[in-house]
This record gives sequence, C-alpha cells and structure tokens, in this order.
Amino acid sequence: MNVCIIGAGPAGCEAAFRLAEEGIQVDLIEKECHTGGNLNNWYQLFPDRKQAADLNELLRNQLKHPQIRLHLNTEATRMEKQGDGKFAVELSDRSLLECDALLVTTGFKLFEAQRKEEYGYGIYDNVITSVDLENKFMNHQLTTSTGEVPQRIGFIHCVGSRDEKICNYHCSKLCCITAVKQAIEVREMLPEAEILCFYMDMRMFGPGYEEMYREAQEKYNIKFVRGRLSEASENQNKQIIIKAEDTLIGKPLRMTLDLMVLMVGMEASEGSKKAAAQLGLKKAPNGFIQSADPHSGNNRTSEEGIFIAGCSSSPMNLTDTLADARSAAITMTQWLKNNIKR
Repeated sequence: MNVCIIGAGPAGCEAAFRLAEEGIQVDLIEKECHTGGNLNNWYQLFPDRKQAADLNELLRNQLKHPQIRLHLNTEATRMEKQGDGKFAVELSDRSLLECDALLVTTGFKLFEAQRKEEYGYGIYDNVITSVDLENKFMNHQLTTSTGEVPQRIGFIHCVGSRDEKICNYHCSKLCCITAVKQAIEVREMLPEAEILCFYMDMRMFGPGYEEMYREAQEKYNIKFVRGRLSEASENQNKQIIIKAEDTLIGKPLRMTLDLMVLMVGMEASEGSKKAAAQLGLKKAPNGFIQSADPHSGNNRTSEEGIFIAGCSSSPMNLTDTLADARSAAITMTQWLKNNIKR
C-alpha cells in the first residue's frame, strides 16, 4: 500500500510519519526546497513559547523513516484517478507516481496586507505584518525604519479576516492569540514601550490562551482597545497616525504610533485551489477544501480515496493541525486496509 501526500508543511510531515509507522509507503511532495511550510516564518509558538525551530527539526527528523520518500523542489503538475481506482500523480521533474490514496496537506497562504490599502502596508515604512515582526524577533532587533527604538507599538487585529469589504467572512482563529504572544515578546524586548492591541473580539479558544491574554494585561501591562482601525497615514517623522473608535466607550481615537503591526489572517493556498480543481473536490464558501462531513468525516473529501488534513480544510492552530494530521493518518490506514489488497 502506498499514498502520495501533497504538501510538506506540519500536517504533511506528521501524517507521513504516522502512515509510515503503519508500514505504508509514502511519497511526500513539496514544491519548496525545504519542509515546514509556514512554520518556517515563526520564532516562538503559543501558548508555551516553544521555539518553532525545535518543532520543525522534530518533524524533519521524522521524515528519515525508511517508508518515506521526500520530493523537494517538486510540484504535482497533474493528478487524476485511473480506471482501476488508483491515482496517477505526474511531477514537475516529469516522473510519474502511482498510489492507492491521496492526502492533500497544502496548508494556507497569508492574507496580502497590501489589499487593505487604507492601512498603508507597502506604502508606509513603519507598517509591518505579524510575519515581518517574527523575522525581527529572529534577528533579535526591533527598530523602526529609521533605526530608532519604537516607543509606541500598535497591533491591528483581523486584517483580512471577518471583513465583508474583501469578502473574507471567516475567522482565521490565530490572529488574536498571535497578537497577545507578540505583544508579550515586544514587552520583553522593550520594557518601556507603550503597547496597544486594537481588536474586534478577543477569541481565546485554545488551552492556555485565556490565561496568556490575562497575563498580557496584568503582568505585561499591554492595553487592549475594542475598536477597528479606519484610517492610517504617515507624518514627516515616518510615524503612523491612526484613526479608530473605542467601541466600548463610544469615542473616536486619534493617535501616533512608531510601529504598526497588521495581524494578517489565513486564506486558502494556491496549492489547495489547484488540487481542488484537478481532483474535482468541493470547496467551502471561504475557499478552503470542504470535508465530506464536519463531524464524522472531517478528513475525507467528496471524492473516494482523497483525504485532507490541516489548513487545507480550514484555519487551524498548530496543535490542531498536528492532531488533524494524525487523525487523517488513522482514517487513511483504515480505508486502505478495507479497500486495498496487499
């Protein structure tokens, strides 16, 4: 029995290892030159502040399993189901794989902040995204575009999520807790800075998230303002002037920030869209691949023998992504045992 997995992010790596442990031959296909996907963009994880690089190394070490063949710098250019029920997967290096089942773990893409023109990303030097900030953490240097230490930093939640103007109605689930984590990290680097988070609703759904949010307020003196940013501009000192409304007290706000961080949400990846189109998979209204059933078949798709895991189906945190990958491996193993003769 053998399977092909499309995408070697955390979900693909974890599922590959779990399937390999069951004696199943796995071909893991990744278009980039390394595994890990979006995990490569993070410095520390929440809620325990674990180093992202440590988890990435663990997942990569698992791929040394003898039942796993890793194809880096390789894309699945064509995927189709054959008459005998098997799948043919043509790769960008012109090789052809045949497998008994497919697992789509094509992850997500981050919302392109330039699409929210009113926030000034790509226009104003001191407007950055949450991913840009992670890179600053990795380099252990947090300064403005002019090399100065920022005295007031603002985090803007829900950029590209829950936004009717851009037709993204879904919650990306991670923006709130990412902002809390990053605000704490900024406080540790800049003890004297003023740090504000502008949010719509604080959605602390994961274990340890609510405690982290409370700690951010009580221990780290981070201010949370319920209100959405309406406009941003730049003054001659390269500072960001923002206009917002504090909806709790019903008053408009106007203030100057040295650095503004946009918490960008998740969208369906191009890989997910491509896989759905090639394989005839149903898509949910938010653009992600739709599962066969949200309760009893969340890893199955509308097509027999094709499975999904991780953020190809919906926004997930890393904990849920890895759990979903293990669930997919169990589901696929049972399906293979019931449908494929050795």
